[in-house]
Amino acid sequence: MPITTCIFDAYGTLFDVSAAARQAAAEPGRDVFARHWPAIAEKWRLKQLQYTWLRAVMGQHLEFWQVTQNGLDWALDSEGLQDDTELRDRLLQLYWELAAYPEVPAMLGALKAAGLNTAILSNGSPDMLAGAVRSAGIGDLLDDVLSVESVGIFKPARAVYDLVGQRFGCVPEEVLFVSSNGWDACAAAGYGFTTAWVNRAGDPVDRLPTTPRHRLSDLTGIPDLAHG
Repeated sequence: MPITTCIFDAYGTLFDVSAAARQAAAEPGRDVFARHWPAIAEKWRLKQLQYTWLRAVMGQHLEFWQVTQNGLDWALDSEGLQDDTELRDRLLQLYWELAAYPEVPAMLGALKAAGLNTAILSNGSPDMLAGAVRSAGIGDLLDDVLSVESVGIFKPARAVYDLVGQRFGCVPEEVLFVSSNGWDACAAAGYGFTTAWVNRAGDPVDRLPTTPRHRLSDLTGIPDLAHG
């Protein structure tokens, strides 16, 4: 069955989640943070994800923006920077302006030129996603931006993946689902999507019941996969 719809995770897939910490570290007067930013960026992302999983299991949903703040607070505390409120505010501000990876506009443009549906499916709250899409200048290359807030639970709950068929009237076999998160790509494969894992870090495959069909180091090959 041909692919009609290409769905993308947002954070870490289209948008560089390390960009906020990296940019802040390069600003004048942040010599201390410059020594800590790689660890904080990594811990921030890890805790952000862990809190979504735990909240889904616990049945205690909270908007992704609050989860993002909780993850940052933990990361700053772990590096002894919890009292730097100006730094915290700056990092959160920059998170609304994350850069897209360089290949994203051309990749999405190729998909649209081929007549395929394109959309984001993300844990992010609608306002966060709107800010990221606007900052990256890719709004005209997307047919929709789907947020878990419409179902009140984070990925990898099946109710989140259901949003794709509900929006585009397609069956799972017609969807190419793209994520940089190995667990997300595995779960989407189990749902029935054709999945592509964008493994920028060269990580091993997660030990889960299903695995992604395709593995890429960046997004440049996505149009070829979509054309089959």
